[in-house]
Amino acid sequence: MQNLKGKVAVITGGGSGLGREFALRCAARGMKLVLGDVDEAGMQETLNQVNELDSSIESVTMRLDVSKLEQVQTFADLAKSRFGGAHLLFNNAGVSVGGPVWMNTQADWEWVVGVNMYGVAWGLKAFIPMMIEQGEGHVVNVASAAGWVNGPSMAVYNATKHSVVAISETLALDLHDVGANNVGVTVLCPAFFPTGIHDSARNRPADMADTLAPSAIDQERAAALKAAVEKGRVKAQDVAEMTLKAVEDDQFYVFPHRKIKQLIAMRAAAADRETTVFDSMNPQ
Repeated sequence: MQNLKGKVAVITGGGSGLGREFALRCAARGMKLVLGDVDEAGMQETLNQVNELDSSIESVTMRLDVSKLEQVQTFADLAKSRFGGAHLLFNNAGVSVGGPVWMNTQADWEWVVGVNMYGVAWGLKAFIPMMIEQGEGHVVNVASAAGWVNGPSMAVYNATKHSVVAISETLALDLHDVGANNVGVTVLCPAFFPTGIHDSARNRPADMADTLAPSAIDQERAAALKAAVEKGRVKAQDVAEMTLKAVEDDQFYVFPHRKIKQLIAMRAAAADRETTVFDSMNPQ
């Protein structure tokens, strides 16, 4: 996958944030685009920006709820019928909720797990057979630093992003097991950078609405998350470019924020001591 020109890029969550930057970086390499998102207006804005970059880029969009297997399969069928296949899949759609884990509702779990974990699983189920059949392809699963280290008031999000890392590692083993060595895997694990993840509720389905009033600590954590995201020094376009280069180099892990590796090492050391990371950060 070193030469991406003329290939087909499939991007979930293509209507904003990192998904939009993936689209722009793929367009800059001359790729055809297949975008899916629940935000149709956002996808149109993405295409507007793509057209400003290169009006010759071929593209198609679909309103897509990645938590629904039948919709993801239809999305794959669209890529196949329109462009003959899919070469680069970005399982990028993601949402988040906050609050202490005992306060998270059933709707919180169903919504976030549906998008963040099932969205990845269904993307693989729909597109990997196509890639194996065509003899080439690459998957980018967007995890998070939260797939390795766990902050407070993020249990649902943390659980799903740990799952994305685990699914990605297992996918690489499974592909090797069946001799599909022409299908690559990259798992992206960024920390905070400017996106709309802190405003996920704008796309939350009405039947999974949050019915609980936020507590004082919820509001405090939410404000801190928003500030961290908005003040991130690494920009979305930088993360996207790092990721495309990783695809071209067949690189598995991508850590745009290098300090995360230090936290992962602390977590490993805590596991070796059989204590918590909190203990190592707060010595007696």
